[in-house]
Amino acid sequence: MESFFDLFGPSPTTASERDTDTRNGNQEDSSDDSGSISSGSINHLLHHYGSSSELLLKGIDFNLGFLPPEPQLGNIEYKLKLINPSKQRFEHLVTQMKWRLREGNGEAIYEIGVSDAGHLKGLSDADMTVSLHTLNQMARKLDASTSVLRRKSLPNDRSVAEVLVRKIPDDQHNIEVRVAVLGGADAGKSTLLGVLTRGEFDNGQGRARLNMFRHMHEFQTGRTSCISHETLGFDAQGSVINYKYTEMMTAEEISDRSTKLVTFMDLAGHRRYMKTTVQALTGYCPHHALIVIGSGNISNMTREHLTIIQALDISFSIIVTKIDLAPPEPILYELKSMLTSIGYRKIPYLISNEDDVLNANTHQSVEQIVPIFCVSNVTGAGLNLLIQYLYVLSPGISNAEKERLEQEPIEFQIDEIFRVCEVGTVAGGLLCKGVLTENSLVQVGPLQDGSFFSVTVQTIHRNKAPCRVVRAGQSASLSFTSVEPMPALRSGMVILPDYESDKIARGSFFFQAQVSVLFHETRIYKGFQTTVHIGSIRQTAIIEGIMGAGETGIGTNQSASVLFRFVRHPEYVRPGMRVLFRAGTSKGVGKVTQVFPLKKAPSSAD
Repeated sequence: MESFFDLFGPSPTTASERDTDTRNGNQEDSSDDSGSISSGSINHLLHHYGSSSELLLKGIDFNLGFLPPEPQLGNIEYKLKLINPSKQRFEHLVTQMKWRLREGNGEAIYEIGVSDAGHLKGLSDADMTVSLHTLNQMARKLDASTSVLRRKSLPNDRSVAEVLVRKIPDDQHNIEVRVAVLGGADAGKSTLLGVLTRGEFDNGQGRARLNMFRHMHEFQTGRTSCISHETLGFDAQGSVINYKYTEMMTAEEISDRSTKLVTFMDLAGHRRYMKTTVQALTGYCPHHALIVIGSGNISNMTREHLTIIQALDISFSIIVTKIDLAPPEPILYELKSMLTSIGYRKIPYLISNEDDVLNANTHQSVEQIVPIFCVSNVTGAGLNLLIQYLYVLSPGISNAEKERLEQEPIEFQIDEIFRVCEVGTVAGGLLCKGVLTENSLVQVGPLQDGSFFSVTVQTIHRNKAPCRVVRAGQSASLSFTSVEPMPALRSGMVILPDYESDKIARGSFFFQAQVSVLFHETRIYKGFQTTVHIGSIRQTAIIEGIMGAGETGIGTNQSASVLFRFVRHPEYVRPGMRVLFRAGTSKGVGKVTQVFPLKKAPSSAD
């Protein structure tokens, strides 16, 4: 036993586990399929360059019988037993569960049969049944649901259990997780999403990806060029809603019937559309990213996507596809070398069974691990493990932080503009702060002179379904009404409350940021022209000054305070916003420290 994640090592497969594997009709073939990864090949991979601890995280020996001590923060709770608690004790346990749910944004993990110190004591079958019943009563008190993720047998007929507790917020239909899907061209991103959301395997020629395309040139070339949104819904038992009832379900039906909703953003993999991909990552702020790699080699675009994901501090997993065409071992060796290098310092973790899925999800943020899935869109190998991972994937933001953002004034970043017949202009984007409702009086801008204009939010749509309210961290589409003719909207504009003063609701040409250069072949000097991404803003900017650099400029891995100037039009920027700038292979990140709003033009009365 050399790995922390083997604390819940795989047990012999039971009939119930086999039933779980087939709940979505994606039963894996038990025969020796060349597209699947056998335990022998995994062991060979783990030991090819030494012990398995080189690829997996070192940790505590399972034979010692304990987990790490219970974390004080977060959504993980240890309980030795829950047998006939007093009324006062029961209310305390309910309050404790409520706090853990708040920490996990509506989801909590309970380890039953484990002491606070992490010792795996285990319970008898009778005590485990009573403890799970008590846990279910606690959850029902909060209108939450429970589902046993796994049980681990211990000596002396005792066992421990891991239980997922989920509570949908009172103001939401479901818990939503935004997942960006990236990777090089022809890696199989759109095909993977087509298989996941439609429930039908690919024919080996890309048939499953056709439902993902939005434009004629995408059908002709087979390459995604814009941001495509798809949803995958789960019920309380972890079954996929998309194809559970009927073959064709609308996005509104999926959203209404789901307790958890995973919203995918299918992003372009060709270098020509790199600016669109980066804008989606900075504008929509995904909770997680899936890096798709075709079995064969890791392309330069994939490496660039990984660099950007790392710079934006977005957690990610890796999906190796097309394992029915080529063995995944060469890619896994290369990933191991790349992820453990100084630039990443991550721990690659190969997912081969359901225990790996749950362990990876539980410890991903703490231990800096990167789950790696090997799948085939043709044979279906590995897809069940990926689906289960998406089911337990957490948004990664606590309810306390979410509530803090909701208390602030609204800030909606516009990313896409549509013209809808009989509706007019529709703006799509992300609400970064506050709570926005129908018929709210807001102001949109900035215009060319830096000013904002007043409009009223007429309707709101989320996940292609109408709603009346959108909260911080949620994406939505808005339509407007206004007394005067509306100026043309553009991507990068923001929506602020109508009561915001002119000093705050102003656009800026100049802003200052503390930046770090991730890569540049030579040196960056005053006058350097680059594309700047700040939220949904994407515009060319010129460096007007580099503080403290003198005539030497700044190079790779160097930091400085830099003054930028937008070239085309003013943008709404505030201190604290994350900046990513790129020009060719050159990249840098930083945070805005100061802005210089345009002065308001004097009125005729003045």
